[in-house]
Amino acid sequence: MKKIVYMGTPEYAKIILDGLIKDGSFEISLVVTQPDRPMGRKMELTPPDVKVSALEYDIDILQPERLKDDGVYDAIASIKPDFIVVAAFGQLLPRNILDIAPCINLHASLLPLYRGASPVQQCLLNGDKFTGVTAMLMEEGLDSGPVLGYRYFKIPQNMKVDALMEQLSIDASAITIDVLKNFDNIMPIAQTKAISSHCKKIKKEDGLTNLENATEIYNKFRAFYGWPSIYLGNKMKLLDIELLESVSQNKKGILLDITQDSVIVGCELGTIKINMLQPESKKAMSAKAYCLGKGLKVGDYLV
Repeated sequence: MKKIVYMGTPEYAKIILDGLIKDGSFEISLVVTQPDRPMGRKMELTPPDVKVSALEYDIDILQPERLKDDGVYDAIASIKPDFIVVAAFGQLLPRNILDIAPCINLHASLLPLYRGASPVQQCLLNGDKFTGVTAMLMEEGLDSGPVLGYRYFKIPQNMKVDALMEQLSIDASAITIDVLKNFDNIMPIAQTKAISSHCKKIKKEDGLTNLENATEIYNKFRAFYGWPSIYLGNKMKLLDIELLESVSQNKKGILLDITQDSVIVGCELGTIKINMLQPESKKAMSAKAYCLGKGLKVGDYLV
């Protein structure tokens, strides 16, 4: 059995780890993940998703603040792993760890596109038709190592970030097993630097949107669904919207129609249907209920 040190943190990494364990062809000798962090309104100390799986299968766990901390290198090197598998770990691997064994990273984009922290959101923001997962050999650069394999698929038009992440996780689990089993027969392919792109970590303020371009609003809704969500300048969140069309020209924010539970809102370019919204410091409600409560009618403006 090939020995693996596994490094990862969120649900995406957990699904890959679960796949490796259930395949039964590998010995997961050590799991390295981020420390437990305060989460939620009560800021309760919560373990990473990967730690939960490791505990379930009684795998040794290491949770360093930094990979350069004393003892981390020695703990990994002492395993004498055949591979180090990395998925959304949250830190760059230093040179000394990269030299222990081949380090294989599962990145949720078709590299060299969308190197960095938010590739899944970025492909939705850009309205891409295809996305996928890349298995790559790690080097000291950020997601810049040679490619070992791809899995890709067409993105359904209405797919949001949570469903997209789930599909990418399943594909990443499958390609990990394929690459590890066939590693000796794979010829790595260097990435083309000239077509590379990078994406940054998502911040809460990135959810701010306006009613100018319906397509851009809808793509942002898909990318930021759940968190940070999209909201208007008055802090009102748009919790459930649909893109109706993208070519008409309207006055920004005008109410074009009020339907059974929703409202049709014109953008400077295109039209959206708003089903659910949440005014600042209020509970979520149907868009129609909000408009009726405010006395808004067709021809008025949402904000």
